[in-house]
Amino acid sequence: MNDTQSASETNNALSVSTLTQHSCAPQTILLVEDEAFVREMICEILEGAGYRVLKARNAVEAKSAFRRFGKIVQLLLADVILPGQNGRELAKDLREINSALRVICISGYSLNLITQKRLVEGGIFFLPKPFSSESLLSKVRQVLAKDLEELAI
Repeated sequence: MNDTQSASETNNALSVSTLTQHSCAPQTILLVEDEAFVREMICEILEGAGYRVLKARNAVEAKSAFRRFGKIVQLLLADVILPGQNGRELAKDLREINSALRVICISGYSLNLITQKRLVEGGIFFLPKPFSSESLLSKVRQVLAKDLEELAI
């Protein structure tokens, strides 16, 4: 898939192939990361652990995937800094559709800087880059296990 395809074509192709490939996976994660290498690495880790993964390069693709598959998405895993819209704003928009959506934002910036700029707020969990496979999977399991009351923004 090249970067000249339309967002909806790219998103639909990625979403459908991922869903059919892992149809027995118990939980679905919407992964939003603009860097292809990082996106593919994270996807490989999550799929290897049995999660179903929908991939998007930006907020536009993420919203398109969520409109189609939002009922089965339990977790948004998004880079804090994305083209067009940051991860916090994306989470807010998607939670207007599904208030039970759990959110983890990832970033190479420090938590202090992210907090000062108000890019991560209540109900959004943070995982600093770089991270190991183990720390990613541990954070995903932790957030998916949280009660909905603990996730209120």
